[in-house]
Amino acid sequence: MSDTLVIALGGNAITRPGEPGTIPQQFAHTAETLDHLKPLFHSGCPIVITHGNGPQIGNIMIRVEEAERRVPRLPLDTCVSDSQGGMGYMIQRLACELFRREGIRRNVATVITQVLVKSEDPDFAHPTKPIGEFYDREQAERLRASRPHWLIHEIAPGRFRRIVPSPHPIAILEQEAITTLAMAGVVVIACGGGGIPVAWQDGHLAGIEGVVDKDLASSLLAANIGAHRLIIVTSVEQAAIRFGQPDQQWLGTITTAQAREYLTAGEFPAGSMGPKIEASIAYVERSFVEGAEAESIITSTEHVAEAIAGRAGTHIIGDRS
Repeated sequence: MSDTLVIALGGNAITRPGEPGTIPQQFAHTAETLDHLKPLFHSGCPIVITHGNGPQIGNIMIRVEEAERRVPRLPLDTCVSDSQGGMGYMIQRLACELFRREGIRRNVATVITQVLVKSEDPDFAHPTKPIGEFYDREQAERLRASRPHWLIHEIAPGRFRRIVPSPHPIAILEQEAITTLAMAGVVVIACGGGGIPVAWQDGHLAGIEGVVDKDLASSLLAANIGAHRLIIVTSVEQAAIRFGQPDQQWLGTITTAQAREYLTAGEFPAGSMGPKIEASIAYVERSFVEGAEAESIITSTEHVAEAIAGRAGTHIIGDRS
């Protein structure tokens, strides 16, 4: 599967900051995103699309909280599965329309994906994953009072979000099915929201109360299926060091060693670019160790096709020194 692309869509590809994120808005933004991917669909190369679900899972959990007096409470792993099905349907439907309009003879399918984690993962004791919408300080204080079981942290000056556990992914249970479909030419939608976290407990798979990071799950999947490129789609064309400062520097091609050096120096915050850089390093180093030529690309939706051609994006490659 050396020409396979794993494309990890960020939240901005589906829901824009500052919007309520209605279903019509999500459909409109997703259609725009898929339109930018047309050259890749036309190419015929195997494609797996993964996606985040931060705003969507936050909204689902609010509905669960509001409805718990009338219907049974849904655990977080079930909420993630619900978001996978709903968002997969949206991407599938729009892709089918696009393929028909463009004369692309391909099928598209969503794989409800379980991701194996460890029950003893330390993040359960120290949650780190932001989900749901952003709140200002006043809104955050009201939520802390009305929902004391929520953990709400300030992830940027004056911007607050709910925080939940984010265990590290160790295996993709549907990996073989995803590979088979992709090799048959099907555009596969998988690992939605990072995948449904599950763990083996006394010989049974148990759903876990947590949310797996979408980029880390995508990195693991891309490495395991031997994908040639992992494309992490975000809101900016390139990653940068000294971001937002007068001497800001956009990054073109860097090695995993350079990326790790910048990460250690604090150039990539944990709440934004950090997980994308970590996922890129993990994917490239694992693929390189196993003998494959691989690179991870971080870029915006509008520049994915250009980035694959080498004309845009931040490209993270193996350190061969």
